[in-house]
Amino acid sequence: MTPTDTPAALFTWPVRIYWEDTDAGGVVYHASYLRFLERARTEWLRSLGVHQSGIKEEGGLVFLVREMQLDFLKAALLDDELQVTVAVKERRAASILFAQSIYRAGGTELLRATVRIACVDTRRMRPVQIPAGLIPGL
Repeated sequence: MTPTDTPAALFTWPVRIYWEDTDAGGVVYHASYLRFLERARTEWLRSLGVHQSGIKEEGGLVFLVREMQLDFLKAALLDDELQVTVAVKERRAASILFAQSIYRAGGTELLRATVRIACVDTRRMRPVQIPAGLIPGL
């Protein structure tokens, strides 16, 4: 299957920064951003009626990160209110490429990411085609 461009409808998920997200100086630890991106993608799926636990239990399928590129622009700080965005850039037979950003309330972009997830059969741990109709609109 050749790559297909999909509409880049923007999904946004709010995040608040807590002590557990930061280093001793109150600056968000770099790995915390990965959790924020993951939560937003999960909530995007949930907003479409896709529950990852259900597709794993019913079909033995999971979505795993295949590749990720991050551009750290500015630091998030303790107590910041953030908005994490998700937009589909490309859909292939067994993967989806996302453009994601994290903004501080007020609009300052803190992080820009591209993330490719792959649909994987957990029994064989091999990529498989995303079932038709699994993700509405894709």
